[in-house]
Amino acid sequence: MKLITKRRKEPSLAFGGQAVIEGVMIRSKKHMVICVRQPNNEIFTKIEEIKSVSERYKVLRLPLLRGVVALFETLYLGVKGLYFSASASLEEGEEIKPQEMAIAIAIALGLAIFLFTVIPFLLTTFFNLRGVVFNVVEGAVRLSIFLLFLALMAVVRDLKRVFQYHGAEHMAINAYEAGVELDVNNAKEFSRFHPRCGTSFVLIVTLISILLFSIMPNFGFFTRLAYRIVLIPVIGSISYEVLKLSDRYKGSKIMKLLILPGLGLQHLTTRKPDEDMIAVALKAVKETDTLVQQLQ
Repeated sequence: MKLITKRRKEPSLAFGGQAVIEGVMIRSKKHMVICVRQPNNEIFTKIEEIKSVSERYKVLRLPLLRGVVALFETLYLGVKGLYFSASASLEEGEEIKPQEMAIAIAIALGLAIFLFTVIPFLLTTFFNLRGVVFNVVEGAVRLSIFLLFLALMAVVRDLKRVFQYHGAEHMAINAYEAGVELDVNNAKEFSRFHPRCGTSFVLIVTLISILLFSIMPNFGFFTRLAYRIVLIPVIGSISYEVLKLSDRYKGSKIMKLLILPGLGLQHLTTRKPDEDMIAVALKAVKETDTLVQQLQ
């Protein structure tokens, strides 16, 4: 089936999102919409206004600073989305206490830093390398651990469903950005891959970290290890600017070539969704679009 499309005029970065437990979260600049498929098969929707700190302090909109703000706000809203979806997807009478969720998130962040920052550095030190070569090998080790981690997660049933909702999210956003009518049949014609996915962001982070650590002074083992942890917000901020730049020039042949590895990585982080999952993602996109139109 050939779709008749009309490209949206809204900036493509105006919509972002993530898969949550049994649902999808979609963000615009002013709102967050979370749609979750409940055990009774109904779609429960939560709409929350976003008040970015950068709206109150203009200095935080400057390049690099806005990346740090975006990094922490994305993490904060992502955690809220996961907590809501986890609660909404439970059977009646079950609940998740906020303190339990907070402990789980803290442990997950600690393990992520240890697994993807500390372990790659420690493993690479055994090769007795120096300079740029050390950083390149460290980046390769980090990516290898990340790929293995994703492959292992994909075999867990509940996490596989999250990956399916991730695919549904991309299909819904791709359909929206193409300007087609937002129904399940149309959305099924679109790819489950998207160039602005956070999966692609991981590759950008790896490349930026190689470049940044190559120019940092060497004051010994523990100082170099500290760089890897303390500079996480800086690396994220620079990577954010690179991501925005890639979106601005997404039509160029060079940029299309550069984003191919990120799209390939999404074969691991997305799975083909069923129609019910696509319906949830479409509802989240449509609710967000309605809010955007109301503000114009």
